[in-house]
Amino acid sequence: MGNKALVVGGGIGGLAAAIGLHRIGWNVTVVERTSMLADTGAGISLAANGLRALDELGVGGAVRNASRGQYTGGTRTPRGGWLARMDGWTLEKAVGAPIVGIPRSTLHRLLREALPTGSLVIGSEAHTVEQSGPDTVRVGYGTTVCEADLVVAADGIGSKVRGRLFPDHPGPVYSGSTVLRAITEHAVDLRTDFELTWGQGSEFGHIAFLDGKAEWHAVLGLPAETRFDDPLTELRRRFHTWHDPIPALLDATRAQAVLHHDVSELRTPLPSYTAGRIALLGDAAHPMTPNLGQGACQALEDAVTLAAALSAEPTVETALARYDAERRPRGQDVTRAARQAGRMGGRLSHPLAVTMRNTAMRLTPSRVATRMILRHHAWEPPSLN
Repeated sequence: MGNKALVVGGGIGGLAAAIGLHRIGWNVTVVERTSMLADTGAGISLAANGLRALDELGVGGAVRNASRGQYTGGTRTPRGGWLARMDGWTLEKAVGAPIVGIPRSTLHRLLREALPTGSLVIGSEAHTVEQSGPDTVRVGYGTTVCEADLVVAADGIGSKVRGRLFPDHPGPVYSGSTVLRAITEHAVDLRTDFELTWGQGSEFGHIAFLDGKAEWHAVLGLPAETRFDDPLTELRRRFHTWHDPIPALLDATRAQAVLHHDVSELRTPLPSYTAGRIALLGDAAHPMTPNLGQGACQALEDAVTLAAALSAEPTVETALARYDAERRPRGQDVTRAARQAGRMGGRLSHPLAVTMRNTAMRLTPSRVATRMILRHHAWEPPSLN
């Protein structure tokens, strides 16, 4: 089996894949097109399955130490009434870990620090990825051309590698929602670790961090590419009557810190996560809506499963076949579940539908809600040892 791999994309999935490959003895290079590692994105939630994957990669302890457990909170109405309460202690007892919140920049840094020095090449886009022989893939990036035994495409939602491998596939489509988010400039007095508030056609949520700051997000049902001249002022206008601490979170935010992205998903599943000696991973394979908080967790699962398959199987080909067989059904199942969850959440706009949903949530026993969560969180990673 060859031992040289090139990872296209230096995000969470790509870095995790590189760590996994390095741990099983492969020589890995990660090519990231951005020249400044600004770690765009505000905050992220990681569930037990993502944390277990990070444990197998050897960075779980560091991530836990930099995270804040999400034990309290839940889902509310704009006036502040509770639709469902979060019980992080019960979840932790059931799967061994609570959901945790961490700034995305911190997670990126911890993953980079786990890689060998010099393995990350920034400011260089992979412009050529092609199978050059039965056992090799030729990759061109910047002025460099190299051959690898394996290429891992972790180049995100708009994956160019995916587009080359499956030119007839329709690719990602707009979900119907756009999201604005930021991390507060300073600590905010919060009574809960995590909240979602569902209105008619909109959603607002927050994740509290260790240092007292918080990430907030606002999801709006708007046409694709809708943008505001002054996003923070627009959000204050839309959410000024919503319950505390929503106005306080907006007031604690610098206008320059607000990020705005349309939410896309892969509505048409891919026929395979591999082609030749190229493997798709994370958002390149299964971009999903964020309604289950599973996007990063699924990328981390991908990374560990790929490394374990390459470690256990006699050839790269059989390892990639195993990776596809294990990851594609789960990745596509979680993608569908996230889409369904989004339809029942803040995207509902008809008053009668909202009332029916709210009533159903209030009547759902907490044990039933926990069981639904466990369906995605209760995943055990294969061993890399």
